[in-house]
Amino acid sequence: MRPRTPSPPPPPPPVDTGPHRARAPVPGARPSRRPGAWTPWLYLLPALVLLGALLVYPVWQLGLISFLEYTQAQVSGGEPTSFQGFGNYTALFSDPQFRQVLLATVVFAAACVVTTLAVGCALAVLLTRVRALPRLALMLAALGAWATPAVTGSTVWVFLFDPDFGPVNRLLGLGDFSWTYGRYSAFALVLLEVVWCSFPFVMITVYAGIRAVPTEVLEAAALDGASQWRIWRSVTAPMLRPILVVVTIQSIIWDFKLFTQIYVMTNGGGIAGQNLVLNVYAYQKAFASSQYSLGSAIGVVMLLILLAVTLVYLRLLRRQGEEL
Repeated sequence: MRPRTPSPPPPPPPVDTGPHRARAPVPGARPSRRPGAWTPWLYLLPALVLLGALLVYPVWQLGLISFLEYTQAQVSGGEPTSFQGFGNYTALFSDPQFRQVLLATVVFAAACVVTTLAVGCALAVLLTRVRALPRLALMLAALGAWATPAVTGSTVWVFLFDPDFGPVNRLLGLGDFSWTYGRYSAFALVLLEVVWCSFPFVMITVYAGIRAVPTEVLEAAALDGASQWRIWRSVTAPMLRPILVVVTIQSIIWDFKLFTQIYVMTNGGGIAGQNLVLNVYAYQKAFASSQYSLGSAIGVVMLLILLAVTLVYLRLLRRQGEEL
């Protein structure tokens, strides 16, 4: 029997010696960036430039003025501008009225946020329970309240609760009771108007999130005997947590920097400034008293507070394992 001859080995692959042959990576060398890696940034460049002009520069000017002595004398050129360091902030925090206004702003904004979220979420759940025609009517009414300008809505609410001509006092039998005379009644009136014009955003957003929840999950919870409140608290709300984060942060920002409703409904902050909030207080310092540096310092304090609240809220959510 003839022995089998082994087959020859396969020829080696051809070596590319052209100008575009692939080069082996050099150890320790930084990887080269792809040719199109900068393309997304080129598309985003116009928006970044616009945001820089509308956001970064005003914030920079706000912070700069807060460290200067900048009053009407410096604006008119009668006196030179001088650097004060943290002097404006020291004067601000040593003012008892500022501390009182800061506390009132925090409490009032928290009440507005909680009430707005409660009303918006409750009506969002109601939208999932009613038929198409009542749902459409409620959504149109809510969008009408949301689209109403703040000045117009505040003026209408002041007329509704007017002690002489308003229909609310007549319906409630309150006579000539003035809602804007007392501190707490004025804050309550403004809170009602703020909730009226703010809950549609929460309602529509949460309703869209509820419609995205799988019906199989809700039906399974109902078959297990869970009540509607238990389904909302244990099933729906955890699945809507990213949406609730967005509406909560938006409500905090809107309600903390409230200006128009307070200014219009309490005639600039109430009797002896009893209904002042930080935004109205900053306006009075900057434009009524011409203390532009103190008004800018109040604006910086508001910016830092809102930034801190947002970062803390997001950090707590990420600790719970939620990715936004």
